[in-house]
Amino acid sequence: MATKIVEIPIAGMTCASCARSVERGLQHLNGVSSANVNIATERATVAFDPAQVDISALVQGVRDAGYDAAPQRVLLPIGGMTCAACVRSVERALKRTEGVLDASVNLATERASVLYLPTIATLDVLAKAVADAGYQVLDQQEAVDEAGQDQDELKRLAAQRRMMTAWILTAPVIIIMILHMTLHLTDMMMMAFDLAVIACALAVLVWPGRPTYRSAWNSLTHGSANMDVLIAIGTGVSWLSGPLSFAAPISSYAGVAAMIMAIHLTGRYIEAQAKGRASQAIRKLLQLGAKTATLLLDGQEYEIKLSQVKVGDRLLVRPGAKIPTDGIIEVGESSVDESMATGESLPINKRPGDEVIGATVNQAGALQIRATRVGADTFLAQVIRLVEQAQGTRVPIQEFADRVTGIFVPVILGIAGATLIAWLAFGSSLRALLTTVQPALPWVDASLSPVTLALAAAIAVLVIACPCALGLATPTALMVGSGMGAENGILIRDGAAIQAMRSVKVIVFDKTGTLTLGKPRLTDALALTGSEAELLRLAASAEQSSEHPIAQAVVQAARERKLTLSEASVFEAVGGQGIRAKLPEGEVLVGSLRLLEAAGIDTAAANAEISRLESAARTTMAVALDDRILGVLAVADTLKEHAAETVSALRDMGIRTAMLTGDNRRTAEAIAREAGIDMVVAEVLPELKVAEIKRLQQEAGVVAMVGDGINDAPALAQADVGIAIGTGTDIAIEAADITLVRGDLSGVVSAVKLSLATFRKIKQNLFWAFFYNLVMIPLAVLGLLHPVMAEIAMATSSITVVTNANLLRRSNIKP
Repeated sequence: MATKIVEIPIAGMTCASCARSVERGLQHLNGVSSANVNIATERATVAFDPAQVDISALVQGVRDAGYDAAPQRVLLPIGGMTCAACVRSVERALKRTEGVLDASVNLATERASVLYLPTIATLDVLAKAVADAGYQVLDQQEAVDEAGQDQDELKRLAAQRRMMTAWILTAPVIIIMILHMTLHLTDMMMMAFDLAVIACALAVLVWPGRPTYRSAWNSLTHGSANMDVLIAIGTGVSWLSGPLSFAAPISSYAGVAAMIMAIHLTGRYIEAQAKGRASQAIRKLLQLGAKTATLLLDGQEYEIKLSQVKVGDRLLVRPGAKIPTDGIIEVGESSVDESMATGESLPINKRPGDEVIGATVNQAGALQIRATRVGADTFLAQVIRLVEQAQGTRVPIQEFADRVTGIFVPVILGIAGATLIAWLAFGSSLRALLTTVQPALPWVDASLSPVTLALAAAIAVLVIACPCALGLATPTALMVGSGMGAENGILIRDGAAIQAMRSVKVIVFDKTGTLTLGKPRLTDALALTGSEAELLRLAASAEQSSEHPIAQAVVQAARERKLTLSEASVFEAVGGQGIRAKLPEGEVLVGSLRLLEAAGIDTAAANAEISRLESAARTTMAVALDDRILGVLAVADTLKEHAAETVSALRDMGIRTAMLTGDNRRTAEAIAREAGIDMVVAEVLPELKVAEIKRLQQEAGVVAMVGDGINDAPALAQADVGIAIGTGTDIAIEAADITLVRGDLSGVVSAVKLSLATFRKIKQNLFWAFFYNLVMIPLAVLGLLHPVMAEIAMATSSITVVTNANLLRRSNIKP
């Protein structure tokens, strides 16, 4: 056995037992001879036979054991790509690299998103794999040059320069061709004109067209073929027909070669412009951040670079200035424009203790803030990373297009070759078709020689085929959609969620903190024995150690009444039922009737009151001291603004709604009635929420869930689309497929509308790309398209796809 040894980083281990579980999981795999896990370094050293098991299988073995392989994701800017075939070449090269678990390349952003194991593959190894495929990994620094111009703008200017040069050199060719057709020239003059056309066309090909030829050569020498290969062969053969026309019975297409290249470069320029507009979301986000900060130190003010700010620094923010980084207000009150983060147009009033988001604008008073997050940890940096990650993901509908582009160029070369042979072999039959359609298609000339017709048809096939449209169809729409989302406080983490959203039948809402404000207040204290004050005092004393919102509401009510609380010597939280605490007065239980009944306490005296309160949308808690029930407490949580409107809007879109809660059924149903929710799943213990989501998926189909992204992470992960809803910086962006920055439920409707609009554009683009190629290529094979017309059609195809994606910005995603 040819043994190979690798190190795999492991995440999620806490003790030696975890290490042993990972070892067993790896050792059970066929081909693994040994596995040793070091809990201190959190790495597994594995000896295996690569002929029987690969790295991906080892990683899956770790995951099957209940842990993860802790891969890293990196975004690599790729240089030299021109079409979808280039994308496939780079992806193949990266995926074949040992240690790479997944790789996705986006033609529109010209970036590769690579998931890899840093203990096996390094950035240098990834760069070498890309280089071996004929491309290059660009500098990892921000894509901005010394003059402050971003790379999209530089590419657009370069494309514009090549286009203008090509047309300046092509203009004489066009003039000569017009003179050639309109004047009666002598043989010598015709030869001189032909030589001039050949010379001007050669200048177009070797000067502005040089990058196209270089890209084609680079692709071929690395064992692949991109769209530039088609253009290079088409224009090269066209130009060669010029010199050959002096010695063989064919017409000169040298002038056509120049026009094809000029049109091709024009298409590249317009495409670069449209791609720049599609990617402007990232540029806007990068430009939002402040460049400097005012540091307060020993009573003095110091102007420092943003990169010098550290966590804990005290910063001064003057009226009208951008808040430099995430922080907490210590001194001052003001209104802050948070539209860049949340999409909320109205300023938010802020006071000491409130969080502020870096890059938002302080509008009124001066603020002193303490920095809590800096650099890559800030909210803005997370949003930028998330948008870039979303733009690097795949939408499932794109998979077929990816398979087509993988073989597109070789197939087109084969069709072009077959077209040439067919016209040479069956020219007379095909010429009859041209004679028939010539009156309707004035550019068709059936009188040309058989060789010329064969050559023209083959060239038309080469230059009309467009893998670019297929390659740009999904990425450009995804770029615009994810960018629009970021501008409106909707952060899309995975493109697959956009496609899944169109099939969602049910959206499940968590109750506390999602449908409701999550800030319950005490409404009733009903003593069955003793006084209400003593009932509340004992309950609050027991609840002091709990962080649950309901517990905090009880404690807050006791403090407002200035009750003296006792200290608990023992505290225990009973999952989904309540708490148990040891006080000087005895053992106190606060929670559901189930909790008390499990302790052998008779609860019959409280049943009537609990039923009455729960029917009024109150959450109830029974309170017991030792073996007797003392009374009942009730709290109420207010429904969020726009909750009912959101549910109604979803119903109008054909989506049913459900509420998932651990609360009692009467309270849950009362809240559901107020919000207009269709289904209620109540009294669900936290660990059973995932099972309920699975049940709904089996019964209803595709399910989305809306939760806080922290307590509901497992259920969000189980749902087909997980939507995390939070406020400000205190959200778990990685917890769900879609994150709503604002706590406003209307964002759910906006997220659904944005997903549907984006997917609609993706479908339109893919349909156009396939339709174009399926219709145009057969026309070119039959000789019904002039090569120049074919190139115009090809350029139009890519431009149409990118422009259609940009039209997404006109969509109304507001609820």
